[in-house]
Amino acid sequence: MSQQPDLAEVSQVLSKQFAKRQHEHVSLGGGLRLVIFFGIFGLSCGLGLLVGGPLALPFVATLGFFVALWASRILRVAAQWERGVVLRLGKLHKIDGPGVMYIFPVMDNVRFVDTRTLTLDIPHQQVITKDNVPVQVDGVLFFRVDDPEKAVTTVQDYRFAISQYAQASLRDVIGGMSLDELLSERDQIQASIEQMVEAHSTSWGIHIDSIRLLDINMPEDLKRMMSRQASAEREKRATITKAEGDRDAALNLAAAATTMATSPGAMQLRTLQTLDGLGSSPSNTVILAVPVEIMEAINAIKGEKK
Repeated sequence: MSQQPDLAEVSQVLSKQFAKRQHEHVSLGGGLRLVIFFGIFGLSCGLGLLVGGPLALPFVATLGFFVALWASRILRVAAQWERGVVLRLGKLHKIDGPGVMYIFPVMDNVRFVDTRTLTLDIPHQQVITKDNVPVQVDGVLFFRVDDPEKAVTTVQDYRFAISQYAQASLRDVIGGMSLDELLSERDQIQASIEQMVEAHSTSWGIHIDSIRLLDINMPEDLKRMMSRQASAEREKRATITKAEGDRDAALNLAAAATTMATSPGAMQLRTLQTLDGLGSSPSNTVILAVPVEIMEAINAIKGEKK
């Protein structure tokens, strides 16, 4: 019986497929608009009572309500990091902000653009490298809107557009590299992707700060093969190091033997040193079957015969 996928997991996977548009503007002028609305509405009601009396109050209150509502929509407030792109009757009118902005209802429409450094996730991309190895790579994109006018008027949704272009550039760059280059040349890959995205995003009024690769996922069998290869490389270096140590030890022993052969008392000193090392514990007993002097006398006789 097949198990149904969890709805939370499905929604999480779908949310990573594309960059979701986030709310850029936080309303900062709500309190100011309320003050204007109630101020104009109360003033109109007071004037209605003074001029027309109680009979004219319903008409004046209704008229004052719509006037206050219209007047409260005129003022908008942009934060320090925001710029407002104002369209008047469909045409670009001005770039305003930060601070208080005067937007005339019905005629004007404003879109707020965040000029801070923004981040976008690059979801997992299935890429086949130049040596036919399937890998999954994800990353993060850091960018900033330098020209709000271009960001609004030249591209429909600059967040979505820059995310899609970064994903395509990532696949293009990694697809032209081998697996070894992908694992060892991460800085070069990031720089290449950044250059490709920057070359196109400049016309949208967007500056790319950096692109960073996060995870590089490979098939499990390939990971095991790479682990065995790394283990074999470590064993190879250990064997070579041990062989070099044995060679150096042999050379030192040969040099020591040559030195002792040319020095008459060197063998006796070495023998005494060995006896001193063996006799450091009282439980050890050393017996020399043939004294060193006898061996030297025999060697001297052999030398005279020759």
